Amino acid sequence: MKKLALVLFSAISFATAHAQFQIGAKAGANFSTVTSSSQFTDPRTLFNFNAGFWVKLPVAPGLSVQPEIFYSGQGAGYTDQGIVGHEHFNYIDVPFLLKFAHRSGLYAETGPQVAFLVSANDKYQGTTTDIKAYVNSTEFAWVFGFGYKVPVSPFGIDFRYNLGISNVQNNSISGTNETVRNSVFQIGLTYVLWSSGRR
Repeated sequence: MKKLALVLFSAISFATAHAQFQIGAKAGANFSTVTSSSQFTDPRTLFNFNAGFWVKLPVAPGLSVQPEIFYSGQGAGYTDQGIVGHEHFNYIDVPFLLKFAHRSGLYAETGPQVAFLVSANDKYQGTTTDIKAYVNSTEFAWVFGFGYKVPVSPFGIDFRYNLGISNVQNNSISGTNETVRNSVFQIGLTYVLWSSGRR
């Protein structure tokens, strides 16, 4: 057992030493809505943006972990008495992704994400109301994504879906039993700021 552990440790150490440790930036568009809410009887997709930074940590050939931190504008539109309103949730997202990359530049990624609420407001009939007290301060999601890193270039393109797991609404304040979950599609550009090896 000790010999096996030593071999595995040596293999991972070798792969890490010969792989690319990278730091990068990303920015793109969010297309968000919510699910499972009686309040949002006619949920509408909101357009917003995301931007932040990521670190790629290789663990084996073609396999890496990628922690990130970025701003993400989310929420959804709704219809009340025939009038469209919008609820905006602004988060700092911190995903921790497992990334599988092919030598062609194609990759797939998945992993958990925790988000910290920065602000929340409701816009209805020209009036903006602070609703942060009615929204839970943290949100958990699972990320599914794929993308393409252009070979011999710092640029790439990334497509993701963030599936909300936890309830967004703070029912202890709202006095209801509603369940509101975020649902976010993202498309963005990535850029390698620094790499330990060739790009």
